Amino acid sequence: MEILKCEEVRKVYSTGSSQVIALDRINLSVEKGEFTAIIGASGSGKSTLLHILGSVDQPSEGRVIIEGTDISTLNRTRAAVFRRRKVGLVYQFYNLIPTLTIRKNILMPLLLDKKKPNQDYFERVVKALGIADKLESLPNQLSGGQQQRAAIARSLIYRPAILLADEPTGNLDQKNSREIIDMLKLSNRNLEQTIVLITHDEKVALEADRIITMEDGRIISDEKKGGSVLSVR
Repeated sequence: MEILKCEEVRKVYSTGSSQVIALDRINLSVEKGEFTAIIGASGSGKSTLLHILGSVDQPSEGRVIIEGTDISTLNRTRAAVFRRRKVGLVYQFYNLIPTLTIRKNILMPLLLDKKKPNQDYFERVVKALGIADKLESLPNQLSGGQQQRAAIARSLIYRPAILLADEPTGNLDQKNSREIIDMLKLSNRNLEQTIVLITHDEKVALEADRIITMEDGRIISDEKKGGSVLSVR
């Protein structure tokens, strides 16, 4: 089942009298349960695409549809609500609230909507991520890897349609990077979570089931594990 679709997505930035094309007619479809990596050098457009997929930014042209909703038409308030409920975001920096416990940080998306968590699902997530014994700690009492696990748990708590991870291992050492990628693969497999991972690291990208390569704002290759090429420039 298709969960994400981009149709002719362009993003153009104006800089004085000139224009910079960050995304140039992106067409993309992601099925539910896929683990997709988008790879490219700095300036390739991959982070711009992620921001648009996460409704943090809007395209200049084209449509982005997630679970049947055209998010490119949402105003700022509706986009924020959609993002909180339907899109899990994981960044290189953890963005945890330092004065709140790990438990409250994880539950924050639900608390903002005044909703009670599904306790069984909550326990399943924190156990899978190995932080069940850290719930009453503050973020600064955890290692970088543990904080990133808490950030992933927060992104999963609403059972989002899609999880977007922007260089989630970029601030971690090799051991913790390996553990975070394993955690993402675990959530993809055991929680059937659809994941789109942005990275410049080919080794990280190879952990995904599908690798999309971007260059100069375009998709130049799209390949599934096993060598099935979906599209090539």
